[in-house]
Order: sequence, then C-alpha cells, then structure tokens
Amino acid sequence: MTGYLAALAVGYGAAVGGLYFAQRSLIYYPDQTRPLAPDFGVPEMTAFDLTTEDGINLLTWYHPPASASAPVIVYFHGNAGHIGYRASKIRPYMDAGFGVLLLSWRGYSGNEGSPSEEGLYSDGRAALSFLETEGITPDRMVLYGESLGSAIAVELAHNQAESGTSVGAVVLEAPFTSLPEVATQHYPWLPVSWMMEDRFESLSKIGDVMSPVLVLHGELDNVVPVDQGWRMAEAAKKPKQGRFYAEAGHNDLYEFDAADSVISFIEKYASGQETETISP
Repeated sequence: MTGYLAALAVGYGAAVGGLYFAQRSLIYYPDQTRPLAPDFGVPEMTAFDLTTEDGINLLTWYHPPASASAPVIVYFHGNAGHIGYRASKIRPYMDAGFGVLLLSWRGYSGNEGSPSEEGLYSDGRAALSFLETEGITPDRMVLYGESLGSAIAVELAHNQAESGTSVGAVVLEAPFTSLPEVATQHYPWLPVSWMMEDRFESLSKIGDVMSPVLVLHGELDNVVPVDQGWRMAEAAKKPKQGRFYAEAGHNDLYEFDAADSVISFIEKYASGQETETISP
C-alpha cells in the first residue's frame, strides 16, 4: 500500500509539473492564419499593423465611426481562432454607425510573439493609443471583451479609472472572475490557485471601473460558468446592465439578441440615462 501511494504521489506530481510548464498552451489557442477582411465579409475595414510598446506588430482591422461624435468599439477577442471569425459579430455595430477596431493578439493571426497576461495588456494599450492618435477621446471608446478579452477590457478600464478618467462604456461577453477560478472548474484536482502565472483577476478590478458596464452571459455556458458573469455584474458600479440568456452557451449569444442589447446599452448611455438592469 505504501508503495502504491508513493507511486500515486509521484504520478500526481509529474502531472502537476507537466501542466505547470504547459499551462499557456492550455489557455491560448491561436490560429496563425493572417485573415483578409474581404474574405470575412467586412471589406470596408482597413487592415494595418499596430506596434506595441515592446515592439510587437499586431494585425488590426479598423472602420472609423460615421460621425465625429459616434463611439468606437474596441473589440478584444477570446482565446481561440483569429479576428476574422469575429467579423459577423461586429457587422451590426458598423451598420449602426459605430466605429470598430478589431485587434488580434500577439501570437494570433500571424502576429509575432507569444500570448501572456502582461503581453495582452500591452496589446490592448496599443489599441487605445492608436485611437487617441485618431482623435478618439476615451469617453467615446467602448471596450468590448469577449471571454478572455473581457479581462483585458476590465484591466484597461480599471487603469483609466486609476488615472482619473473613464472610457465611454465596457461590454463583457461571457466574462470570468479570474482565470484560476475558471481553471478550478475544469481541473478540480489541480492546485491551480498557486500554479497559474496568467491570472487575469477581473473581479478584484471591476468595482473600481467608473464606466457603464454591460455583462452578457449564456446560462448554458460550459466554459465560463454563468455565476461568474453574475458576480461580475453584481460587483460593477452603476450604471450597469446584465443580460443572461437561458438558452445560450459560451459561443452563441449572437444567435439571440446580444448585438441589439449592446447597441441599446450604448445608446442609453450616450443619452445620459442612468440604468441598472440585471435580468434574464
């Protein structure tokens, strides 16, 4: 029995060690293809490379707003694929007259570098810096974070609040409270609370965000449990809204009315209406 337990302990330790060193390959699933905007139905978007503060070039698609006062959605995508797969999701926003900047992370879409928490934060800052050079002030920026991208949106909005400013709004699609908490749901037998290098602690930051916050989450989400979206919505300051979809999972919110909810929320904020709604 002692020998069996020792072997079991050695095997467990080896598994933990292997997963520790391979952890980023379990978080990030980049598609290295460099997509072309026309191939994904958004030929009006201009493709160019943004350069980050650490010298990484990032493929970016941009469509300016229809008017000098219209908002610009900065879309931070999730942990898999490339920006082309998000083109259909941002189409309604361009049709509504909003500007859209679709950023691809380091290591994705044929970009240089490898993804990491600090690296993705740097990528996000590069997007906001670009918009500032285009004359887009922070109050016209809407930070949209899809799943993993929600953590970057929260981080940047939190940084804005710390500097005494705020972006126009924050939209969080299937957000998580922290990456270790998500990992614990999927790997309950692992000591993930101390293993994980990339932590993305969004719940500890969202309460400091001074911008209006919209949370979108599917109640059938089997990647990020819906209770994490609820907790993010509850922790956010007013004005805020939570839209929770009884029949939606992690990737299909746009088969319901997610885009309409986003447009309505931005328009309500722009009209100055204070709103707090957390409902199915």
